[in-house]
Amino acid sequence: MESKTKFFGHALHPLLIVFPLGLLLTSVIFDGLAVVTHNRKLSLSAFYMLGAGVLSGFTASIFGLIDWVALPENTRAKRIGLTHGLTNTAVSMLFGTSWLLRRDDPHKPTNTALLLSVVGSALAGFGGWLGGELVERLGVGIDSGANLNAPNSLTGQPAGESTVNQYAQPF
Repeated sequence: MESKTKFFGHALHPLLIVFPLGLLLTSVIFDGLAVVTHNRKLSLSAFYMLGAGVLSGFTASIFGLIDWVALPENTRAKRIGLTHGLTNTAVSMLFGTSWLLRRDDPHKPTNTALLLSVVGSALAGFGGWLGGELVERLGVGIDSGANLNAPNSLTGQPAGESTVNQYAQPF
């Protein structure tokens, strides 16, 4: 299944996710450095990265939704895509809430704001793995002959084999 939204022959969603992922995860690194060094300018940088990361994540999600809607029903890809989208929506909400909690004093985030960012980054790892499963394992967005019911990459089975019971594998 090829992507419905392309730019010079490449699917837009995977191209766009590098921005929010990079910005949001770098904000966590800057927060960590700010805690260790007590440099408030790093906290301010993290604040701006959070805002840009959440906004760019929203943009990337639009193109992901367009591709997800085009996936055939009752396929493993459709289920993984839904979980991927919901996971990354939760990631955006966690980071967005962290950003909102910092608005009054971006130089000094609360412990809650920091915790939300850390949890968001951990959850982003899972969401990213699901996205990788969709693209790398199932060929979603890149291969018109994709196997949308390929077995989970953790099973050790080749992607060309169809699962006997596709509903037994949640991811």
